Amino acid sequence: MINTDLRNIPFSPPDIQEEEIEEVIKAMKSGWITTGPRTKELEKRLANYVGTNKAVCLNSATAAMELTLRILGIGPGDEVITSAYTYTASASVIEHVGAKIVLVDTAPGSFEMDYSKLADAITEKTKVIIPVDIAGKMCDYDTMFEILESKKVLFKPNNELQSLFNRVIVMTDAAHAFGAERKGMNCGQVADFTCFSFHAVKNFTTAEGGAVVWRNDGGLDDEWLYKQFMLYSLHGQSKDALAKSKKGAWEYDIVFPAYKCNMTDIMASIGLVQLDRYEALLERRREIIEMYDRELRPLGIHSLQHYGKGFTSSGHLYLVRLPKINEEDRNRVIIKMAEAGVACNVHYKPLPMFTAYKNLGFDIKDYPNAYKQYVNEITLPLHTLLSNEDVEYVIGNLEKVLNEV
Repeated sequence: MINTDLRNIPFSPPDIQEEEIEEVIKAMKSGWITTGPRTKELEKRLANYVGTNKAVCLNSATAAMELTLRILGIGPGDEVITSAYTYTASASVIEHVGAKIVLVDTAPGSFEMDYSKLADAITEKTKVIIPVDIAGKMCDYDTMFEILESKKVLFKPNNELQSLFNRVIVMTDAAHAFGAERKGMNCGQVADFTCFSFHAVKNFTTAEGGAVVWRNDGGLDDEWLYKQFMLYSLHGQSKDALAKSKKGAWEYDIVFPAYKCNMTDIMASIGLVQLDRYEALLERRREIIEMYDRELRPLGIHSLQHYGKGFTSSGHLYLVRLPKINEEDRNRVIIKMAEAGVACNVHYKPLPMFTAYKNLGFDIKDYPNAYKQYVNEITLPLHTLLSNEDVEYVIGNLEKVLNEV
């Protein structure tokens, strides 16, 4: 039975409680509001949570991806592969560093990259692949690494860092997947580099922000690499504000003209409390997803599978494909749901459909599977401020709307 009382259900508001607010106040009163002790503490705790030696906090996942490409020496003449079915950040960072964007279609009926087409896309110019852990579910990394091993004869390293890998490097866009697991490994322990987003709509937020971690088994010098991220994120300056604050330690060097994308202690203070709460937040997301699955599957509506044998998603987005619905009908469903007070979304419009990527020469006709995923996809509200009654309201109204379309 549908609750006829109109509700206002936003798509993905941040779950900020008094604890986060109090910690922000403490940070502001401490005198450290830019990069300082709270940011360094969050880095340590994130590395410990993920299971890596180091984590670098930055102002976004986009910055994390771009700086990683730059530190790896990726630039003009190189090719970087990513999915056609993703947000623009996965591809725009490739353009930023001057490399060529290579988009791969999804597999039929999947939101995940088609790995057979990935194999075909690898050339002697390919340096990095950017897989996307969409909705919080980790990709099939076993298949991916098998392909990269089979193609390693094509890999031509440009520098010593690339030579350590001796194959195409995997830098995951895990903007959605902080806290996900696959085959006993945490997201952040599988790809060579993993970049997380802590944007306001993410499971774990610092208002804006992101982080990068890397595997510890490839011969990388953790301290050297961490220092590179510090240099690249703070104008190439040899000391951050915390180091300069020590008595008489004002002097610094500019090693090279770099960028400005550090995390602040105000942002980190939110993250420190969010991390304390994170397991409970993940569990609540699972409860909501299981409610959706239980009620929607009998209606013939299937979502991306978040939980199964050997994997656990972070439960970031609830992606569904509506049966027997075209793009125009899907858009009408979103409007009707909004009229009922339920904010829905679409994840994602494939990149070749946007002006920027059309101008780069991409054509959606070359990505038919991604297009088919898009035309009837709708993303339902999924956040930890939803009550069980809210979830029932969303389900009831979706059923009603689908019967009218």
